[in-house]
Amino acid sequence: MKKENRRVVFKEYTMGQLQLPMDLETMIPEKHVVRVVSASIEKMDLKPLLERYKGGGTSSYHPKMMLKVLVYAYTQRIYSSRQIAKGLRENVNFMWISGNNRPDFRTINRFRGEVMKGIIEEIFASVMALLIEEGYVKLENYYLDGTKVEANANKYSSVWAKNTRRYKRRVEEQIKELLEEIERVNEAENEKYGDKDLEELGEESTLDSEKLEKKIRELNERLKKKTGDRKLANAVKTLEKDYLPRQKKYEEQERKLAGRNSYARTDKDATFMRMKGDLPQKAQPKAGYNIQVGTENQFIVGFSLHQRAGDTDCMVAHLERLREQAGRLPQRVVADAGYGSEENYVYLEREGVENFVKYKHFCKEQKRTWQKENYRVESWAYDGEHDEFICPQGEKLTYRQTRHEKSKTGYLTERREYECQECSGCPQKSHCTRSEGNRSVGVSLKLIRYRETVRRNLLSEQGKTLRSRRAVEVESVFGHIKHNWGFRRFTLRGLDKVRTEWGLLCIAHNMAKLAVQ
Repeated sequence: MKKENRRVVFKEYTMGQLQLPMDLETMIPEKHVVRVVSASIEKMDLKPLLERYKGGGTSSYHPKMMLKVLVYAYTQRIYSSRQIAKGLRENVNFMWISGNNRPDFRTINRFRGEVMKGIIEEIFASVMALLIEEGYVKLENYYLDGTKVEANANKYSSVWAKNTRRYKRRVEEQIKELLEEIERVNEAENEKYGDKDLEELGEESTLDSEKLEKKIRELNERLKKKTGDRKLANAVKTLEKDYLPRQKKYEEQERKLAGRNSYARTDKDATFMRMKGDLPQKAQPKAGYNIQVGTENQFIVGFSLHQRAGDTDCMVAHLERLREQAGRLPQRVVADAGYGSEENYVYLEREGVENFVKYKHFCKEQKRTWQKENYRVESWAYDGEHDEFICPQGEKLTYRQTRHEKSKTGYLTERREYECQECSGCPQKSHCTRSEGNRSVGVSLKLIRYRETVRRNLLSEQGKTLRSRRAVEVESVFGHIKHNWGFRRFTLRGLDKVRTEWGLLCIAHNMAKLAVQ
């Protein structure tokens, strides 16, 4: 069969030919996320951002345009200032939202790290006001959880508090030994002080760099009168060139630690902590931040950054931040057992917030095997009239003493200690206690009462609904940001700049969520 010859037809392709329409907006779909970002930011109150510009000098890029570009970039998983600048040159959506402005990467980085520094929460509050106004958020059910995000810091740049304390103590001992040796060979000093230590060496005083500098000045004055005293000259040189710099170094480290257990030299605000998802055998602590986030309908309602690894001590500070961001606290709070402390329960009760915060062992209590093991004091009967607990074997644990414990945030807990009168003949003693003597327990009666209330709340129909909902609320938000968007490490350094970066992420997440509503 003879093959037919057919003419090949191509679509028109002419480079450099002007075409209509030339408006970039016609190339963007109606419900594209870039349109949502632009329209939402147009409605926001950006007064705090505009006030950062004092006027005078050359003109600046409009902060509204810069904010739109940053937020849109974060929705597209673009976090590098150089990549954002590249998008402004090459990407139609970036060109449209920027009005064809093309700030370079230095300008973008300066705007993000300096101009927005300290005001990201006010801008986020404007986003919250918009979400509340449009009915997406009602501040009814607030789902709280935390995650850890790695800092932009070298993992080998750690400074640990325990090492700083040990090295500082060793230097102080060496300084005291050297000063004591100097004073032992100086008869005039002995006549002045007798058997009493110098002020710098007294048991009641603390040795610091300021006192050491003062002592070095005194010894230098003494050297002027004893020019041939080589032993004293060498001792002063050791104090001045070796011990004093080391003393200042450890004092500076303690100042940066500010009560934390560690920090990174390349980001002094970051604390070393174990990251979620690291394998146990490879779980080397990394410099990072503890991020607390609260959601409603998978919108981020509140966020806060913390420098301690544990979630328990972060809840009150986080909710106070939320009050500043949203103007009020939510109607009820839902959280896992990591937040179930007496301090947090007291705060929620005082503020009139409904408590759906789990406590330790709540989930285990619902299992039949746990209910059979009645060796925990929380499940024992309590006789309030005689102030004593009664164990399952009928033995009484009577009150012995009261201890007070202070949390890292300064909250004072009263723990009452009780001891059984006779455990030697109990057939269940090996299961109840490992002590050779009688069983003793320390409990907070206030915490036990709070747990009873929380248990009723969580086991109610409303509590079951909220508990089942928590798994698809804040956890899915973390999954979206860390897995879908690939944000597992900050690009900026320092607490203020990191807070700005996370705030931009939260705004971007809410905008992306709005785009699919």
